[in-house]
Amino acid sequence: MTEKTSERQDRIAKLNELKSQGIDPYPARVYRDHEIIQVIEAFEKLEQDKAELKLVGRLRSMRTHGNLTFANLEDGSGKIQIAFSKAEVGQDSYKLLVKTIDIGDFVEITGKAFVTHKGEQSVMVSEWRVISKALRPLPDKYHGLQDEEARLRKRYLDILFNPELKEMVRKRAIFWQSIREFLITRGFQEVETPVLENTTGGADARPFVTHHNALDIDVYLRISMGELWQKRLMVAGFEKTFEIGRQFRNEGMDAEHLQDYTQMEFYWSYANYEDGMALVEDLFKYVAEKTFGTLKFTIGKFEVDLGKKWERYDYRETVLKFTGVDVLNVTLEEAEKKLQELGVDYDRKGFNITRAIDNLWKYCRKQIGGPGFLVGVPVEVSPLAKRDDSNREIAQKFHPLIAGSELGNGYSELNDPIDQAERFMRQTELREAGDEEAQMNDADFVEALEYGMPPTCGFGLSERVFSFLMNKTARECQIFPLMRPKSQNEE
Repeated sequence: MTEKTSERQDRIAKLNELKSQGIDPYPARVYRDHEIIQVIEAFEKLEQDKAELKLVGRLRSMRTHGNLTFANLEDGSGKIQIAFSKAEVGQDSYKLLVKTIDIGDFVEITGKAFVTHKGEQSVMVSEWRVISKALRPLPDKYHGLQDEEARLRKRYLDILFNPELKEMVRKRAIFWQSIREFLITRGFQEVETPVLENTTGGADARPFVTHHNALDIDVYLRISMGELWQKRLMVAGFEKTFEIGRQFRNEGMDAEHLQDYTQMEFYWSYANYEDGMALVEDLFKYVAEKTFGTLKFTIGKFEVDLGKKWERYDYRETVLKFTGVDVLNVTLEEAEKKLQELGVDYDRKGFNITRAIDNLWKYCRKQIGGPGFLVGVPVEVSPLAKRDDSNREIAQKFHPLIAGSELGNGYSELNDPIDQAERFMRQTELREAGDEEAQMNDADFVEALEYGMPPTCGFGLSERVFSFLMNKTARECQIFPLMRPKSQNEE
């Protein structure tokens, strides 16, 4: 029997002891009239008034000295010392406390504020009851959950013991709320679009496939935040829409990419990619200030100041500068040879000129700190973007470029149904040749375009922006990242 198993059995025995005395260790209703932070902030007045307090929380430590037991009580707002005295709670109640209560248990207390002889603000307990008996001991404060796998698997304990992680969860909420605030104040309307689709659209990615039993059809989990659906809303007469939600891509995992994550996309009628860049720069600054209180960040090897002038990085010129390859005049063989010279590892399944150009760019972007925008992206890698007016080989497309990575994707949306149909056919050819990330042909969307969609700018960003600003991996910045199930041999 392991030490943990023995302690769990000991706690179950204490649970049974409580039940044998007619005590419900898991009551549905509790009574609280103060959060702990409120007691701390008004402590002197509460002590002076001899006010009776009702508090709830988890016991984070316990120290028994004969007829007196000190403990730290913690709720979501803070932590305070409490004291149980045999004289105050009574002999039987005190005996039950010492016999059945452990660190980690949740309790409800009634008591009054007082200051110990050592000068520590505390609450002297007059009544108490257990409101949730913990059957497993919490990890040791200093030695528990050091292994990364254990930290991610038992995320709730990691958050409990790690104030920085708890603060990350708070900031993550502010991050998405500030995006929502920014867009709503700019006149955008929040919408919801389907998560299950007959045809995936809006990105180059491999989808998850599932079966819809009621309709007896295979469907896909969406790989974009409703791009083709939000464009249909532009056809329908809406001018500014956005959606924040989960999307899914059945691809590899690394420091920047996940398969199940939160994304935001907006669509803006009568605007082009230049308008989009101006709005997105303001968006990034607003969200950074709201979430982190600064525009200056250390991200990997880069020092990034979002308050600086945002540069423009031309796709063709940048790749030519770092690799000597002209992406508008290169063969697949030449591009692949250069990738091998540069030591770039790439997926050879379904490899084509589009993937070759994309891999060359990814090699280059790692050397650019930004902030700025990538522009001049070839149409070859932009199946949903308008062609540039002066150069038909490039698209009116932009990416925020920060700390060696693209932290978003936007463009003047293609609204020519004939051009769109032709590009979908090209994507279909790539899929048939083995490129599983090429986009699917969505004939219904092309039909919608034939009813007329106004000039529109679209843009999307994911929670990768948050992880970059936190200077952590994308997986670390998810509250509960997906894990393989534990084997039966694991505790």
